[in-house]
Amino acid sequence: MRGSFKAKLSVNNVSVDMNPFVEEFLARTAVGAVASLKGAGEIHSLEIHQKKGNVKIIVNGNELSLTPFPNDIISNTVVGLVSSLKGVENVDSLDISVEAQ
Repeated sequence: MRGSFKAKLSVNNVSVDMNPFVEEFLARTAVGAVASLKGAGEIHSLEIHQKKGNVKIIVNGNELSLTPFPNDIISNTVVGLVSSLKGVENVDSLDISVEAQ
């Protein structure tokens, strides 16, 4: 994971502003969680869509299939991270978009 990343986050369909540290931390955590999945390869763009525990991951425009274990690990990781952010309460759904710079 060289270089920097730009990330966008929305929780419950509301955009969440992030300072540069939080943005980079979220981006690197998301990329790190997905990087070891089969078919991820080198990640230039990443989308994570989570709704009520169901995760959809798109890497470089291709959707990855998930078994229950990585689905749960990634869901719990990103929900735990995002729910710690100021102004975020209940997380019913979230969308993370990451681009390598």
